[in-house]
Amino acid sequence: MARWEPDARERMVVAAVDLFTEQGYDETTVAQIAERAGVTRSTFFRHFSDKREVLVAGQETLSTLLAEGIAQAPAGATALEAVAQGLRRASEVMGAANRERGPRIQAAVEASAELQERDALKSVGLAAAMHGALVERGVAETTAHLAAELGVLAFKIGFARWTEDPSVDVALADLAIIALDELRTTAASLT
Repeated sequence: MARWEPDARERMVVAAVDLFTEQGYDETTVAQIAERAGVTRSTFFRHFSDKREVLVAGQETLSTLLAEGIAQAPAGATALEAVAQGLRRASEVMGAANRERGPRIQAAVEASAELQERDALKSVGLAAAMHGALVERGVAETTAHLAAELGVLAFKIGFARWTEDPSVDVALADLAIIALDELRTTAASLT
């Protein structure tokens, strides 16, 4: 086994998703993931604290991109317009590999209480990033919380629609913005 090969992190994510799909999350070990990816266990642990973390590998990047997009929104943008900019910015990094892996990752999450818990924490982290960026723009706390939560939900809905049928040629950003608009309309009808 080579001491260093490029894209080790990506290979480990692919290996983990493949193994979770083939044999289930609980039955998959870190050693199996490392072997399938062609790395050592110590390399695995340099990148991830445990096998749960493999499925949220891009969370930090996603949080940063959401916050950057919100910060870059025009000065007069409403909270939801700024969130839309964040969704657009974060969606830019999602490629064909994300689209292909999405349903398999979701199936693994749905089959494991442990992964469902980690997925909920991911949502909290994404909402916190958006909330912080909105507050920095001067948005009131309550409004920032609501807009951030709607942003997380819109991203999830958009991502689910995007991964549902890869033959449909619609950008993730467009689907997330459509979902955000639907949520805005739904929220307005609650009064």
